Amino acid sequence: MNLLLLSNSSSEAGYLTHARAWIEDWAQVHERTGDAVFLPFAGVTRTWDAYEILVAEALAPLGLNVKSVHRMSDPLSAVRNARHILVGGGNTFALLSEMRRRGLLAAIRERVLSGEASYMGWSAGSNMTCPTICTTNDMPITDPNGLDAMALVPFQINAHYTDAHPAGHRGETREQRLREFVTLQPDVNVLGIPEGNGLRVHGAAHTLLGKDGARHFKGAAQPQWLAAGPVAPEFLR
Repeated sequence: MNLLLLSNSSSEAGYLTHARAWIEDWAQVHERTGDAVFLPFAGVTRTWDAYEILVAEALAPLGLNVKSVHRMSDPLSAVRNARHILVGGGNTFALLSEMRRRGLLAAIRERVLSGEASYMGWSAGSNMTCPTICTTNDMPITDPNGLDAMALVPFQINAHYTDAHPAGHRGETREQRLREFVTLQPDVNVLGIPEGNGLRVHGAAHTLLGKDGARHFKGAAQPQWLAAGPVAPEFLR
């Protein structure tokens, strides 16, 4: 299995620019022939056409020919034959709803688990690889008819993770919200991945990318920072 899971897509350097070297390494696992199939369904205020153009222009220098499934006559066939599957960020509930409605969840899962296709997601697209979308930051703007996702990995991800606590803010911090989750789901590992960071899954190896690593949550244990680099299995099972 070959996954590249990013916390975010854009930076001051440009769209997906901060992750270009990681994407290049990820894309080399499969030949860059045919289309890189893109799912734009997390886009809500951005049109799917505009989203496709944005991603296509960002990845063209890497030799990936990005085509969005929303314009395809047979998206299932495209997924089942894809070498590279890209799932963009935006609203996780909208993304899951469209993927479920179009029958793409099982098809993508089967293709990626078989090793026949590489998967890259950012933000909501990273959430989709988890057992559920319960650790997303997004508002439930639509009912996706269930919270189960693809379970490509056995742990949960919280994208855009931050420890920030603005002065005068009385609402819960991100840490508090995730600690609530693991209190009621004590057997589930959660990785909070900050901006500019990511996770590469290649076979049995899990590697945190970027300078910050990830914040790890599980049960009643004190959350801890995991350094960038290989992740020990006990933090992921």
